[in-house]
Amino acid sequence: MTPLRLIGVGAYLLGVFVLVPAFIALTGRWDFYYTLTSVALLSVGAAGVWLTFYIGRINIGQGAYALVGGYVSAILVMKAGVSFWATLPLAGIACAAVSVVIGLPILRLRGVYFAMVTLVLTEVARLTALALPVTNGAKGITSIPLPGELSILGLTIVPDFASLANPKLAFYLLAAVLMVLTYFVLWRIVNSRLGHLCRSLQQNEELAASIGVNTAMLRVLAYSISSFFGGIAGAMFVAISQSIYPSSFVVTDSVNFMLYCFLGGLGYVFGPMLGTFLLYFGWDLLSVAKQYQLLIYSGAMIALMLVLPNGVLSLLDRKETRK
Repeated sequence: MTPLRLIGVGAYLLGVFVLVPAFIALTGRWDFYYTLTSVALLSVGAAGVWLTFYIGRINIGQGAYALVGGYVSAILVMKAGVSFWATLPLAGIACAAVSVVIGLPILRLRGVYFAMVTLVLTEVARLTALALPVTNGAKGITSIPLPGELSILGLTIVPDFASLANPKLAFYLLAAVLMVLTYFVLWRIVNSRLGHLCRSLQQNEELAASIGVNTAMLRVLAYSISSFFGGIAGAMFVAISQSIYPSSFVVTDSVNFMLYCFLGGLGYVFGPMLGTFLLYFGWDLLSVAKQYQLLIYSGAMIALMLVLPNGVLSLLDRKETRK
């Protein structure tokens, strides 16, 4: 990583973990913590969608895995008495396992065919949650306790959230750490041999297979990692809201996960993070337009796709080209 990029990463971490809490403490706008926590967790889910784009697949089903991850965490906490900290990775692993079973047949599809199948997944997950007794149907699972203490060898790493004066700050910091770790892992994948192999699938899958690349295994692996990110994001949302319902994640959420990637830039690892930030706050800012909110939003998205088809981060490439 170049010195300039290291400075940029350092400035980003300083802003997320120091400047933002300091600003909120000064202004007293504690409600911003929930907003920024939501943005961080949505960007985690979008990171998984970006990875499936990286292997040449249009994924519109991340909402399904967020819902599955949320229910896995909620059921383990409420019905099995498992600590939230243990359910967080378990939710991701469960989603990865489900995605392997689903991905084996559907990842053979490409283009709009794969996209339409994944679009159906979120609705299937919702209907399944409505039908299963363990999920309490339409009543959902409520009164989920806040995350308890996390300790290792008697040393407290994270205190009991219920004992904190301001759990919102704790959730924000936890979501921010999760976001940073997710994008670090994503960056490492892209810049590893696995990432180069994934890029070969995006460019020419037949050629990659002809030189000995196990394309089927690679597709399933990338899709399972993508679903893992969706599962832990869903589990975190459940911990914050302390409840989950079949409608907690719907088709609209899956579409938004995809739009975050398009807006930020499909060719950039941190594109989903920027896209989530812009789209989330952009929608809120347009609320002043009232009945014209959706019209302006749709028009702006179409204009951005026409002017910047490679996402907002492609502006950086244009500046470098001019130089």
